[in-house]
Amino acid sequence: MPHRSETVTPQADAIQAGMIRPPVQALEPPPRPRRPDGAAAHHPRRWKVSIKNLNEFVEASKQKDLSQDAFELESSHLLEVKLNGRVWAKSGSMVAYRGGVKFVRQGLMEQGLGNLLKKAISGEGTQLMKMEGQGRVYIADAGKKITLLRLNGESIFVNGNDVLAYEDGVQSDIKMMRKVSGMMSGGLFNIKLSGSGVVAITSHYEPLTLAVSPDQPVFTDPNATVAWSGGLTPDIVTDISLGTLFGRGSGESIQLKFAGTGWVVVQPYEEVYFQQTS
Repeated sequence: MPHRSETVTPQADAIQAGMIRPPVQALEPPPRPRRPDGAAAHHPRRWKVSIKNLNEFVEASKQKDLSQDAFELESSHLLEVKLNGRVWAKSGSMVAYRGGVKFVRQGLMEQGLGNLLKKAISGEGTQLMKMEGQGRVYIADAGKKITLLRLNGESIFVNGNDVLAYEDGVQSDIKMMRKVSGMMSGGLFNIKLSGSGVVAITSHYEPLTLAVSPDQPVFTDPNATVAWSGGLTPDIVTDISLGTLFGRGSGESIQLKFAGTGWVVVQPYEEVYFQQTS
């Protein structure tokens, strides 16, 4: 059989001898789809919408017992209280209940004369109510996120508007901030909770806890401050240079200064119940 002659270039000869690597041909990416006007088409992300029938909806959203505790979160915004005796809750927070439950607004004997005077001075409008009897009570506060804390002899301070409920074994005491007179309309108050039991506090969105140390004090906006550890006593400080950065009023800005050892909880939201006086 006759041998077929082939023309061998110097480059091919070098490649065959292993002296150089063969050239790599770049792969071109596939062309993007085009719209009729010639522009590149963009494909938006497609969201799958889940449509439930009635049975699926009832099953997915029905009340569930996942804990034997008296306080159980049905969602991050709705608290179930398994009532067998007495529990304190924010007045007006009940959204539903079943069983033999009696609701009574906090009276003179429960509050004490000192707390009534503090409320009168501060202009504070948050009231507590007693829930007594046996049953299930569902409470919430304007869709705010609920956090459950168990006290074992400790104490915490909570912004008066952020106390949702606490068990009967927890004692409460209204505390007025120092240097508050004439600085803020409506006053600046908080509630000290101490003893043993579960406390439900609220915040707008996810709260953030900041550590406080003697060499690292923390300054917060009063409208965004939720709670702090029982060993801290905040001071009210003002700084005209920060007037445009803190608070919603004009003139001097007002902040809380936390110094010592402990922690403070803030929320990514400014409530407006603390107002500067003009």
